[in-house]
Amino acid sequence: MSTTTDVNVPSPTPPGAPRVSLGQRLQGLGGNARQYGIFGALVVIVLLFQVLTDGKLLLANNVAALFQQNAYVMILAIGMVMVIVAGHIDLSVGSVVAFVGGVVAVTMRDPIGLPWIAAVLVGLAVGALVGAWQGFWVAYVGIPAFIVTLAGMLVFRGLALVIVGETLAGLPPAFIRISKGSLPNVLGFVANMDVVTLVIGALAVAAIVLTQVRARRSLRKHDLHVEAFGLFLAKIAAIAVGIGILTVILSFSAGGTPIVLVIVGVLVVAYSFLMGRTVFGRHIYAIGGNRAAAALSGVSTRRVDFWIFVNMGLLAGVAAIVTTARAGAAIAAAGQNFELDAIAACFIGGAAVTGGIGRVSGAIVGALIMGVLNMGLSILSVDPAWQMAIKGFVLLLAVAFDLLNKRRAGTQ
Repeated sequence: MSTTTDVNVPSPTPPGAPRVSLGQRLQGLGGNARQYGIFGALVVIVLLFQVLTDGKLLLANNVAALFQQNAYVMILAIGMVMVIVAGHIDLSVGSVVAFVGGVVAVTMRDPIGLPWIAAVLVGLAVGALVGAWQGFWVAYVGIPAFIVTLAGMLVFRGLALVIVGETLAGLPPAFIRISKGSLPNVLGFVANMDVVTLVIGALAVAAIVLTQVRARRSLRKHDLHVEAFGLFLAKIAAIAVGIGILTVILSFSAGGTPIVLVIVGVLVVAYSFLMGRTVFGRHIYAIGGNRAAAALSGVSTRRVDFWIFVNMGLLAGVAAIVTTARAGAAIAAAGQNFELDAIAACFIGGAAVTGGIGRVSGAIVGALIMGVLNMGLSILSVDPAWQMAIKGFVLLLAVAFDLLNKRRAGTQ
């Protein structure tokens, strides 16, 4: 690569210094350009479908339904992004959802007849055991995760058919409320807006502002680079406005805040902390970035791999409970293509195919992009076959964009 420069053109960097890409400059401002771009894409897609559907997309009940219908994708994407960051893949989660859903339904029905809360705990335990089973083969036997989870996809789909048959209905109404219900309106209404929803939104904004301010202070305390104060305020304002708009819309919906939205919100906060602020999370990124170097640095790669799959099984159990509650029955065919939805959400949300890169927040935004596409195209009465094709193109473009960025960065 030539270092000769045109004397008539001002050089942005000292002679001999490496060129800095636009993405690197944006990151130097303290943000992740790719993550901001993904969020911007979500906003553009929402506005586009809001116009195309004559305002129907953002009707209060449609927004509530968006979260209820796509909660399973968000839950699975949280676990899947951890798997992908570590350099693995899990093709079995859809079958595990069907299998665990069948177990939960069977334990609530006669002759076992467990209370629904106990059945939920059994389902979570079974999901974790499934994850431990697959994690053992990946971590300690050394079989590639692709093969182990491909086998698991067949095994647990077959077990779901054995346990469920076709459909097990007649589940308790309290269990069904997990997915179809909303938080009780204990504070009444203000101008037809659910006060509980407004309070939750205000608390969410306050928590995010406090977290961001504390993070900025921590960076300054350690003499690390922080973004310009104006940009920081703009970012906080954008987040607050976005949450505020969503809160107001949901407050007008028939039930207020969906229970599944609370479940997803708790999981997002917990796993964002796990991936960003704990030793285990840093080990996952280290393994995905360079497994050999991580091992030489003292990271127990086998133990981390094992617990990644245990966690994936646990979250598949949560998704199974949400899916079964929404259907009101255990269905042997449940979970079809769930693994593809979760993987697509992660890659659209910025996870790298080669591992080492990915965020929980990005996976959630990716899941929302998929959900908005589904709902918008359904409102427009687009044929399901074309809906599938469009989602496939979006996934392909997202991965291609990631690879092109890496190649461009490698040549500069």
